[in-house]
Amino acid sequence: MSQASTATSHSFSRRIYTFSTFKADVHQIFDHMDDLRRAARGGRVSKTFAEKLMLVVTAVNGCRYCRYGHSQAALAAGVSETELQQLLALDLGTFPLHEVTALTFAQHYAESGCQPDSAAWQQVVTTYGEETAHDILVYLRMITFGNLVGNTFDALLSRLAGKPAPGSSPGNELSVLLGVAWMPPTRLLLRMFSRKQPGSKASSTLSKT
Repeated sequence: MSQASTATSHSFSRRIYTFSTFKADVHQIFDHMDDLRRAARGGRVSKTFAEKLMLVVTAVNGCRYCRYGHSQAALAAGVSETELQQLLALDLGTFPLHEVTALTFAQHYAESGCQPDSAAWQQVVTTYGEETAHDILVYLRMITFGNLVGNTFDALLSRLAGKPAPGSSPGNELSVLLGVAWMPPTRLLLRMFSRKQPGSKASSTLSKT
């Protein structure tokens, strides 16, 4: 995923989108929605585990909307209240060994601005296998997209309250939020149309970074 701008002032310190990085992520994610479908249907990453991974990323990025929504989804998927609080606090040491590698990678992925260390990624591949590692990455990318959109909305609210996000602008924030309404559906429609063309075939080109 592309680097997004990071608001570093005490007034608004959460990571947000620039329009250019938002556009790049829309293209990357929504041109490859088959990756998400395969991850959801493949069963290699359970619903419960997927929610744990997404909560870790959300805890780093600080999106209040995703925090609420995925907390409810995690509880419904079988995550205990104790586990939920540990995930939101990034207290990952007590989780089962077969989950810790992915959970710590999710934290690293978010903290590195979606630019994880190659050795950390290789450890995920070694631990879970290429297909499962790819599914894990799909979930991390999707929740990051939701986190940064939510944070960009809050950046606009913060601006209206007199505390603008450093490095951003009203035009940037409005462009991203308006883009949410039309860019993803447009990419999906273009993908559907292209797949109907003679000689076209779906492909998965989702890479690590």
